[in-house]
Amino acid sequence: MHERCDADHPPNIQAPHTLERTRRWRLVLGGSAEHDDTNEASLPPSDMAIDQALAQLYNTEQEGDRQGNLHRSAPNVAKWLSDIRTYFPTSVVRVMQQDALERLDLYQLLLEPTLLEAIEPDVHLLANLLTLQSVIPAQTKETARLVVQRVVDEILKKLQHPMQQAIRGSLNRTMRNRRPRHHDVDWHRTIRANLRHYQPDYQTLIPEQLIGYGYQRSALKHVLLCVDQSGSMATSVVYASIFAAVLASIPAITTQMVLFDTAVLDMSDRLTDPVDILFGSQLGGGTDINQALSYCQTLVQQPEDTILVLISDLYEGGDSSALVQRIGRLVASGVQMIALLALSDEGTPAFNHDLAAQLAPLGVPAFGCTPDQFPDLMATAINRADIHQWAASYGIT
Repeated sequence: MHERCDADHPPNIQAPHTLERTRRWRLVLGGSAEHDDTNEASLPPSDMAIDQALAQLYNTEQEGDRQGNLHRSAPNVAKWLSDIRTYFPTSVVRVMQQDALERLDLYQLLLEPTLLEAIEPDVHLLANLLTLQSVIPAQTKETARLVVQRVVDEILKKLQHPMQQAIRGSLNRTMRNRRPRHHDVDWHRTIRANLRHYQPDYQTLIPEQLIGYGYQRSALKHVLLCVDQSGSMATSVVYASIFAAVLASIPAITTQMVLFDTAVLDMSDRLTDPVDILFGSQLGGGTDINQALSYCQTLVQQPEDTILVLISDLYEGGDSSALVQRIGRLVASGVQMIALLALSDEGTPAFNHDLAAQLAPLGVPAFGCTPDQFPDLMATAINRADIHQWAASYGIT
């Protein structure tokens, strides 16, 4: 900051916290601000590049008129993407990228390889790419697949171990062992089973019968993920595909995955590769939940060992009455069913409240779930514990 120092213009000395506040307001208000304390001169040279990067996305010519100046050319956008990665943390970069796509309608530029290489990938970008995959040109498809792979690998690194640990822990507790080794003893069940052997004189209990956790080697549970791939469920499709691949890697579980809109697509033979699942999806279109569940019904062999997770916002485009009746029959046959309104970081989106309310009397809980919560939810379902109580423990309504 340069200040003139003479009799008519005494030096402008500000406290450090005041200077920082002025700097922040100047960056927030942009170059169009008219006040002396937020004009261009109030920014040090080191902040001018940051200001220019913000101005390219957020500058306005008049109130209510959003007028960015990235221009619709890949070189300009690629440079801007490089700049914001330099000046801002990754979390902010992802927000600005999403704002650029929405405010400046840059979706077509996602189809250019040089631009895709410069983008900071995240699950929302991945969802956008999958939505556009039908128009991605041949020369960009490989780059798009690499971007999707990076996001999938990042999510797997975070969620694979918790998922496997939670599921295997639950499976180990579903079969009881009457001759357990010491570290396999289920002490809570053992104490309850031997209360009649309590010795008051010694204030101790003699465990005549030990009950331990068993290990089931054959397929014990059938998990069936039925996932709505309409446009509003894009992020949920991404997470569901990754979790389906993790579940399929656990030998004690038989996992199948069905995607649907107005058609039904069985992805069960692709569960070794979540990227392959995602590129096999066709995001968009209408919604026929009843038709999808009709197909899922044909996959159920042992209802009492089947967990059916419907991931949908429940905006049924088909016959809602027939859908409720079908769900009732599935539950009556012994299938354990859960309706996830979303599987995403953002929480519960808009959903069909009327249909969700009709599921409650059937014993089918309906709520949104984050990816971090999903492993524990599946463990709770495998143990056939109270799903409503589980949801309440997380503050989920």
